[in-house]
Amino acid sequence: MPEDKILVLDFGSQYTQLIARRIREQNVYSEIVPFDVDIEKIMNFNPKGIILSGGPASVYENNAPLPDKEIFNLGIPILGICYGMQVICNLEGGVIDTAAKREYGRTKLEIDDNSDLFRDVRNGPIVWMSHGDRLEKIPDNFIPIAHTKNSPFAAMADRKRKLYALQFHPEVAHTEDGSRMIHNFIFHICGCKPTWQVPSFIEKETTRIRKIAGNSKVICGLSGGVDSSVTAVLIHKAVKDNLVCIFVDNGLLRKGEAEYVIKTFRKTFNIKLLFVDASKRFLERLKAVTEPERKRKIIGNLFIEIFEEEASKINGAKFLAQGTLYPDVIESVSFKGPSATIKSHHNVGGLPEKMNLKLIEPLRELFKDEARKIGKELGLSDEILWRQPFPGPGLAIRCVGEVTEEKLDMLREADAIVNEEIRAAGLYKGLWMSFAVLTPIKTVGVMGDNRTYEYVCAVRAITSDR
Repeated sequence: MPEDKILVLDFGSQYTQLIARRIREQNVYSEIVPFDVDIEKIMNFNPKGIILSGGPASVYENNAPLPDKEIFNLGIPILGICYGMQVICNLEGGVIDTAAKREYGRTKLEIDDNSDLFRDVRNGPIVWMSHGDRLEKIPDNFIPIAHTKNSPFAAMADRKRKLYALQFHPEVAHTEDGSRMIHNFIFHICGCKPTWQVPSFIEKETTRIRKIAGNSKVICGLSGGVDSSVTAVLIHKAVKDNLVCIFVDNGLLRKGEAEYVIKTFRKTFNIKLLFVDASKRFLERLKAVTEPERKRKIIGNLFIEIFEEEASKINGAKFLAQGTLYPDVIESVSFKGPSATIKSHHNVGGLPEKMNLKLIEPLRELFKDEARKIGKELGLSDEILWRQPFPGPGLAIRCVGEVTEEKLDMLREADAIVNEEIRAAGLYKGLWMSFAVLTPIKTVGVMGDNRTYEYVCAVRAITSDR
């Protein structure tokens, strides 16, 4: 029996990923596709429900992004969010115009009907608005089910066809009871069952990998971060000794990182690990380089060069495993118009042709929190699973100016102290990233009874819900 699924049509909202995540968090599978996806592809996907995301456009503009109107005739429940609501209104014959007062930020929602979409939602929740247009007249067959002071139609429904729409964003943390609203749509309106579970994913994926790889060797570039670590352990479960991990020490790692990675994967998981100490090669290439983007390119190119050298020594290798996550894929793809490419991710876009290896990306459809759950199930420690993101160029871009061995040693010690203090304060898991930066500035200080003139370290801590 196929898993119940929700399809999200992307109109360019910065929150589109959050919609898919909120659905996955409730153990229902979801995927994001371009707003103009073919009806045939939608039918082949066989979703239990469709969500139209928000977006920056106005539906009355020329060339405004619109879906195939046939989606309303598929008999599949649909929820429009923000711009998605305006799409439904526009295509169903309602009236939309520029609002006299743009509504942005927290707003109190008055619920007029709590029989389905707002079931078990307290009246008067604070919701997050972000729109300059508003509905002046809703389409025939729709009824208003909520309003705000500025939006007489903050939510509407055509229950006969199971079409619903919200002017606000239920997927963001600022909206109170937003997860409950999404829950009501996917379970009570769409009739989904919570079948998207970690153990079933592991079983299906290891079977798939085993079938694809056969008796061939699989190479995995291991960094010690969450994505590559989970990938390595999952593939090892599938192909055992046919997995060979390559760990390149570029001399730009955090204190004790190389030793910890080697110990974890060689001893704990008994995985074949090829360790390459290339720190001198990287430092030589970085000599006298100060521009950050040039550092990135030098480090990235040299890493590929070394990786290719080592991979060519492995006989029978036909596959390369990468820890690509779903956000990497989304961010690296422009969905025709409203969603501009955010970045080109290092894990997405193919391999150097001379390597002649096929890709295996077992986490390609997963978000970070899902990858952590899988890693936990596979026996990875919290030390790895909650490791904060670390840039590919490592400490080189946290060392402002020229990179030298002396500066790296200094930064490593400072970063270790920051890490120790953040953990001691119980803040580590709550922060997305926290780290030290070595600036090129020196200043006067006091150490003991003596004056000093040393480099200044900056400390940065960032939170994120994405």
